[in-house]
Amino acid sequence: MSPANSALPSIAISTGDPAGVGPELSLRVIEKVLSICRPVLFADVRVLSAVAERLDLVLPPTVLLEELASQSNAVVVDVPNIELAQFEPGVVNAYTGRASYDYVTQAIDACVAGSVAGMVTGPINKDAFNAGGIAYPGHTEILQDRTNAPRICMMLTSKEITCSVVTAHVGLDEVPSLLSQQRVLDAIELSHEALTRVRGHAARMVVCGLNPHAGEGGLFGNREEETIIQPAVDQAKASGIDVVGPLPADTAFIPSIREKTDGYICMYHDQGLIPLKALAFDNAVNVTLGLPIVRTSVDHGTALDLAWKGTANVSSFVEAVELAVKLCKS
Repeated sequence: MSPANSALPSIAISTGDPAGVGPELSLRVIEKVLSICRPVLFADVRVLSAVAERLDLVLPPTVLLEELASQSNAVVVDVPNIELAQFEPGVVNAYTGRASYDYVTQAIDACVAGSVAGMVTGPINKDAFNAGGIAYPGHTEILQDRTNAPRICMMLTSKEITCSVVTAHVGLDEVPSLLSQQRVLDAIELSHEALTRVRGHAARMVVCGLNPHAGEGGLFGNREEETIIQPAVDQAKASGIDVVGPLPADTAFIPSIREKTDGYICMYHDQGLIPLKALAFDNAVNVTLGLPIVRTSVDHGTALDLAWKGTANVSSFVEAVELAVKLCKS
């Protein structure tokens, strides 16, 4: 493991569910990002040691949280919360759900305290969360609560396409009641600001409608386009944002529109994530906008069928670390 530069930003990595691919990807990503940051892995050292031994990976040294400032290379902050006998790789488990929750909350707290510059999260398993009594549906909600962020937005970004969602981990029947002009406007503003920083030019935004054909002038839905989405788009335009919409979602993602668009604002989870994962499954990155800290994540799940086999694709993890570093510097 080549030495890192102590002047580089330190990036916390919560390694995700111990039964999934997160631990091995966290170890494998280190060598690929040492030239741009100092990785700090938050995990149970016993888990990482077992993964490293099985897959012949290098295990970084363990340090205390208060020792991070003096480190110049990759390290592990031990979060001892699970015994190896309590779980099996590839199997959903309440113990791994609670363990992964502890990893991410300790990494968040380290970011808030300024011990690290930003953070990247490995994949969690929502079934394991539920089995372990963790009431959150995902990282986004944990991050908002833990940092007391007044407004947030989940953005998935890649070289091919970027989509932000106004509503995230909720059922489709809940979406219309959760939409508001302010929530749509928040998503536009937060995404525009982040993409402008990343792209280096004023971002061009497209907003999707909620209903088929963007409501067809009120024929479909309850006029959400006219009463909620369009007013938010008009307000964003008035503030100087380059934004169009609401466009029908079935044509908004065609190549001729994508090539002129930096980011899409989508009304619900699958409206944005279906085109994004179809175009960029292996290299998309999840970013939580609106937080007082930098947080990115891989855009894939725990891949239990690949766990602890050394075959999972590390490219999304690399992209997540690279974007976190870029956001820390911008």
